[in-house]
Amino acid sequence: MLGINLYAQGNFNMPSRDNCKVKFQLINNLIIVPVEVNGVELSFLLDSGVSKPILFNIFNISDSLHIKNGERIYLRGLGGDGDVEALKSNHNRLKIGDAVNVNQDIYVVFDDSINFTPRLGVSVHGIIGYDIFKDFIVEINYNAKYLKLHRPETYTYKKCRNCETLDLILYKNKPYIDAMVCIDSSEIPVKLLVDTGSSDALWLFEDTSQQLLPRDDNFFEDFLGKGLSGNIHGKRSKVKRFTLSGFDLKRVNVAFPDSVAISEARNFKERNGSISGELLKRFNIVLDYHNFKMTIKKNGNFKKPFQYNKSGIVLEQNGVRVIKEEEPRFDYVNERNEKEVSNRVMFNTVYKFALKPAYTIVELREDSPAYKAGLLVGDVILSINNKGTHTMSLQELSQRFCDEEETTIKLVVDREGQSMVFKFKLESLLN
Repeated sequence: MLGINLYAQGNFNMPSRDNCKVKFQLINNLIIVPVEVNGVELSFLLDSGVSKPILFNIFNISDSLHIKNGERIYLRGLGGDGDVEALKSNHNRLKIGDAVNVNQDIYVVFDDSINFTPRLGVSVHGIIGYDIFKDFIVEINYNAKYLKLHRPETYTYKKCRNCETLDLILYKNKPYIDAMVCIDSSEIPVKLLVDTGSSDALWLFEDTSQQLLPRDDNFFEDFLGKGLSGNIHGKRSKVKRFTLSGFDLKRVNVAFPDSVAISEARNFKERNGSISGELLKRFNIVLDYHNFKMTIKKNGNFKKPFQYNKSGIVLEQNGVRVIKEEEPRFDYVNERNEKEVSNRVMFNTVYKFALKPAYTIVELREDSPAYKAGLLVGDVILSINNKGTHTMSLQELSQRFCDEEETTIKLVVDREGQSMVFKFKLESLLN
């Protein structure tokens, strides 16, 4: 792999530099990077679990992208809804930082239900993975929120006393590592996909023969996320300990996805699950496909506790709502009479109307605190604990549901034009 021709078509090239830095947003443990497609700047999810770039959510910009007609194909991802129709488009120009590919294949999905923007609260137009990792040594700094793309032939590893290096296995262009999980008192070796495209900490595939199972008294059924082929449900639990080379993490969140939703993921028989964003963000990482290794160094996130949603509510940013906002204004007035000139300051309040995101409940776990309080799917949250949600991002609002057990949550919601108030306490379901 070290003999890759950096000037060949189909590869990303950076002929005038040895490396470049690309700032990213970290949204719900996911890396969102700016990617220029045929001259149009878009936002992509960096997903080490995908082999080719996928483009979606382009209805308002499809004409300016100049997507060339190509072969019609079908894609299959996580979820139980089956295949997704796509168009394979050739000879596209992609640019990330100073890295350019002038002959990139892209799979374009026109189904408007394939859209991760509402779940993340920021615009996302696609997914990219292997095409970046195969051409560069990729440094992911979760702490400072940047990628650094290095040309492999000029990259030099620095001495790092606190780093650990793991062997990387590539299977069908996807990276896997070996780790160890402790469930109860059993130490179980596992082979995991390195999956930057999932926001959870750890996924394990249930396997009775290996004792990869949640404890009978320590799990709950939940919505796990949205894949390319539909929603994913499963069981949430915690493992006693997770060991990655020389690093130990305790009481790590784990999800056991429903077997139907992950049928595509189980094609690699040796795979036991995934290590994903909530766990990966505790390290700064160098992914080196060229030398089949991954280097990790713990960062400032390492000791943070693993939290989970204790309300039962899953939100989406669906459309906008009109907000009436107050804006103070000061006017200076000069007053003159026969004897003197005086200045007065007059205070006025000006009202203006603004369009703000509408945060809607789209999933509600049965028997959860929010469910028992009477909330419904479709309710739009107007305020939480007396703070208007129009002043918050979707991530900030969702994080409130991960607070400590017994925290009181007061929600004002809009239900079909009527304002309603609900109160409940966050409830821990895991020992």
